[in-house]
Amino acid sequence: MAKEKSQQVPTVSFENSLTELEQIVARLESGELPLEDALNEFERGVQIAKQGQKVLQQAEQRVQILLSDDENKALDDFSPDTE
Repeated sequence: MAKEKSQQVPTVSFENSLTELEQIVARLESGELPLEDALNEFERGVQIAKQGQKVLQQAEQRVQILLSDDENKALDDFSPDTE
């Protein structure tokens, strides 16, 4: 049996993206990178920041939907689905 290769890039958690962004900032602030490497790091940082902003906007929308569903309805206890 041959395994199929996934064409999708694995999704990175928001927290891991934030850690990577912090590492990029530290490397840029060190001032030790050659110009081309610094530009590449900056470009990657901008990409990560945009992805993070998108994730945060989606999370905010979810929270707003959850809170505005029915303002007069009492909150129920949370029970996660088990698979």
